[in-house]
Amino acid sequence: MPDFFSAFEWYVWPLLFFAGFAGGLVDSIAGGGGLITLPALLLTGMDPKMALGTNKFQSSFGSLTSSSRYIMAGEVKGQRVPWGVFMTLVGAASGTVLVQMLNTQLLTKLIPFLLLAIFIYTLVRPKLGEVDKDKKLPEMGFYAIFGLSIGFYDGFFGPGTGSFWTIAFVSLLGYNLKKATTHTKVMNFTSNVVSLIVFLIGGYVNFVAGIAMALGEVLGARLGAGLVIKRGTKFIRPIFITMVGLVMLKLFWDQFFAG
Repeated sequence: MPDFFSAFEWYVWPLLFFAGFAGGLVDSIAGGGGLITLPALLLTGMDPKMALGTNKFQSSFGSLTSSSRYIMAGEVKGQRVPWGVFMTLVGAASGTVLVQMLNTQLLTKLIPFLLLAIFIYTLVRPKLGEVDKDKKLPEMGFYAIFGLSIGFYDGFFGPGTGSFWTIAFVSLLGYNLKKATTHTKVMNFTSNVVSLIVFLIGGYVNFVAGIAMALGEVLGARLGAGLVIKRGTKFIRPIFITMVGLVMLKLFWDQFFAG
């Protein structure tokens, strides 16, 4: 039987656990946990594709934990949610297939500017998402449009997916920020599963490292979901703005300055 633990020094395992915990905590509140977990995996010297697959594996545990916690607490409501899950699944599957055939260069350059727009929009509207507003789209149409498009984006590229979902729920379905966050995690988990399946088929998952990180991810996601349920929109807003800003800056750096 191979000694899987000999792949890393002993101190790497607690670091992976705590990175998973921090990532799960942040991701369950505002998204962007991958900014913590993916670099942690890359620092182990893991191949980038293996790191991406392992990160998707462990983050799926976190998104499952937070979304199930929100559902059990009665925070995810609406008869059209299953329809949204289905459309997101279709969109993510389509994006995952097409990313293997199309050039993603234009998309990778465009996304930081879209995140910049979200960042500015949220910053200049301090009361955004404080209370529920009137819907601008019926739920059926909303999920058809954004389930397909954001699900496609997550399968095609990925960074900032949670931010796009959250701002769409707030702006077009009139959800407050807490309600938008809880629904975002359900949709995020759906598209995560599709991407994970592709990585699994390709053999790009280090299960031992992924499980070590997933243990922390589950604990962090559970704690973060509890904080969202108890503290609501005023607690979420500064973390949401911070994480959108960090993801945006990272993508700008990767696309225009790195290398």
